[in-house]
Amino acid sequence: MTSLILEGGTFRPIFSAGIMDALLDNDIMAPYCIGVSAGITNAFSYLSRQKRRNLEVLENFRNDKRYLSFKNLFNCRSIFGLDFVFDTIPNEINPFDYDTFNKYTGKVLVGVTNALTGKSEYLNGMELDKKCTMLRATCAIPMAFPSIMINGTPYFDGGLCDPIPIRKAIEDGADKHLIILTRPKSYKKEISRGVKITAKLLKRKYPKLTPVFLNRHEKYNETVKFCEQLEKEGKAIILRPSEEEKIESFEKDVKKLHEAYDNGYKLAMSRMDEIKKLFSN
Repeated sequence: MTSLILEGGTFRPIFSAGIMDALLDNDIMAPYCIGVSAGITNAFSYLSRQKRRNLEVLENFRNDKRYLSFKNLFNCRSIFGLDFVFDTIPNEINPFDYDTFNKYTGKVLVGVTNALTGKSEYLNGMELDKKCTMLRATCAIPMAFPSIMINGTPYFDGGLCDPIPIRKAIEDGADKHLIILTRPKSYKKEISRGVKITAKLLKRKYPKLTPVFLNRHEKYNETVKFCEQLEKEGKAIILRPSEEEKIESFEKDVKKLHEAYDNGYKLAMSRMDEIKKLFSN
């Protein structure tokens, strides 16, 4: 079984959306899809076969204050307008095709971080509700989002604990992998002052998250090396932007976002023969 692995990164995964649209153009539907944050959120439009939907949303709303603005903090304790992003857009403005999505016969897992245990959990994406609660949870960046409650348990961004959930895919039986990263090969994660401050601020309410924050950079770098080893062994294809093509997590320039999408699409098309072979096995 071949897996599709998706890293997050706020707006960086528009690059991944371009890749997934290339897969759609070649009638490639992954039988197993797992990811975190905006990576897996974008994958839902791939699974519903709505080409360019992710790009349309960013082009139309990236700089709309209803979508992203500090004013939203007063309404929903998030810089993102949660109800606008996860309810109004998919249910009214740019409708998500639930009927097509529900015909998907594979497995889709949404990675989230349990705020009480500090452990990763993987939610069944086929159980997505109309409020997109699990997608809110996987995108819930601490300090920029409130924790998201699911069945009485608070959750945060899935990328905190398992930013590239390759080992979960292997545990579930996947032996070939298309891994989409949103940072260039040269990137090495380092612990920042902001991360240390966040860990300190959350320590009293969510003490199990402290080591998650303080060790996250080491886990991320180790996981990238693991993915690269799988690629050397012929078990994976890694697609990621070049140093020149990278964009910021909160990129404001819609033109650059469109270019990142195009870069992902072109990269996937340039390696489509390899990708088809990966999925044909």
